[in-house]
Order: sequence, then C-alpha cells, then structure tokens
Amino acid sequence: QVQLVESGGGLVQAGGSLRLSCAASGRTFSNYGMGWFRQAPGKEREFVAAIIWSGGSMYYANSVKGRFTISRDNAKNTAYLQMNNLKPEDTAVYYCVAGDYYGMKYAYDYRGQGTQVTVSS
Repeated sequence: QVQLVESGGGLVQAGGSLRLSCAASGRTFSNYGMGWFRQAPGKEREFVAAIIWSGGSMYYANSVKGRFTISRDNAKNTAYLQMNNLKPEDTAVYYCVAGDYYGMKYAYDYRGQGTQVTVSS
C-alpha cells in the first residue's frame, strides 16, 4: 500500500506559477512511476504528466507540455509538479498517482486526495 498526500495548490493569476508536492509513504517509493492527473468541474479526469522511478524519463499531456515539469526526489519520497504560465483552463483538482510508468496515462495503482488549483483570468 502507498499513501499519497498532495500539497501546494491554491489561487493564482493567469501567467503565474505553482509547485505541487506529493509526499509518499508505505511501500518503497522508488519502485513506482509517479504521475499527476487533474479533474475540472463537469469534466473527465485528465492525465497531466508521469515520471519513471529513476527520474530519467517523463512524458506530458500536450495541453501542458512546455509549461509543466514533473520531477521526483527518491531520498525524500516526494514527487513534484512545477506549473508555469498557468491558464484559467488549468483550474482543476490535481491528483498525485503511483503505478506503472508506461501505462500511467490510462491507469494507476494509488491516488492521493487531491489539491485544488484555481487560475484566475
């Protein structure tokens, strides 16, 4: 079992930045790929980004590519999502997930409780 706790959400103006953190506990953090999903009101959950266990490979949704950066620190059991040049359409609850890196765009094993990100225009 892996427990995931997100933090760092909040209200920011368009063009601003936020960094989300995901603290993991339980099973060995470095065994898992880590990722982020988001869900806006009335919309389906959307894949955002994923990073392999070593941190050496990652991939992104086209909607965030070039603006968001996923990273991880295995010594701290923490994953991050740096979000720059935020847009109102980035407003959503952001969820940290853990699972198989290669299939993370479609499925994951564990999910946190989410953190709200609101971008004002």
